[in-house]
Amino acid sequence: MANPTPHFTLNNGVELPQLGFGVYQTPPEETADAVQVAFETGYRHIDTAAAYGNEKGVGEGFKRSGLDREEVSLETKIWPVDYGYEQALHAFEKGSKKLGVDQIDLLILHQAYPQNFDATIQAYKALEKLLADGKVRAIGVSNFLPKRLERLLNETEVVPAVNQIEVHPYTQQRELQDFHREHGILTQAWSPIGGLRTYSDGDTPLTDETIVEIGKAHDKTPAQVMLRWHIQEGRQVIPKSVRPERIAENFDVFDFELSSEEIDRINALEQGMTLVPDEMDIDSLGVEVSEA
Repeated sequence: MANPTPHFTLNNGVELPQLGFGVYQTPPEETADAVQVAFETGYRHIDTAAAYGNEKGVGEGFKRSGLDREEVSLETKIWPVDYGYEQALHAFEKGSKKLGVDQIDLLILHQAYPQNFDATIQAYKALEKLLADGKVRAIGVSNFLPKRLERLLNETEVVPAVNQIEVHPYTQQRELQDFHREHGILTQAWSPIGGLRTYSDGDTPLTDETIVEIGKAHDKTPAQVMLRWHIQEGRQVIPKSVRPERIAENFDVFDFELSSEEIDRINALEQGMTLVPDEMDIDSLGVEVSEA
């Protein structure tokens, strides 16, 4: 696949752009416009999920773009309500129809389902079947802690290509990232600039004086500094926005480089705060996934 941005090669040889575009919390009625702008800006990887309720908008945005299918990488996630073998196979059918494609580039499990991890394993085995049949190009997981990954690796055949987790300067999950590197799993960073969390001291990575200072040295915004940090640290990063100017700003991160000293200063900002979906009572969330 030819990408306009640098790319990673996943553990099965599939290429994935270093910088993707996310649509978490993007209203369904705004998704197509945002995705269309993202494609016009130069993004070629879009990350969505069944639970976001906006897969159809992603598909419409792709359709409007006029891009060839092989130019674009589409990723979506299966929500635990569709875990289990047959259920996950059906979830693929729902997702592919909403996206308007026959093949999904990257299909992942949205998170572990501790209340029924056997169903989680069966869902992943369905992903393996879809991969073997060529209906998906790569498979993976999201929000899996090391203990969940260890059991998954012990009970399945295909090592996940990615684990999408919360990573930003205040929450770096280094132990989990080390596990990924040991097993050839790419770290995908959600909330890459720390925007999905409320901080008790009122400060955020976007206003952190260290990141602001580094940005001024490169004539870049704090968000651009953080996205560049992710890229140089070897993570795939998925910022989201519905504002065209912000979408463009987040893409403008390939014309500068952080020094090793600047990387170390950002790494030192770790505060150990992690949102752990693994601890959620998923059944109580009441998330439903509609048919296509």
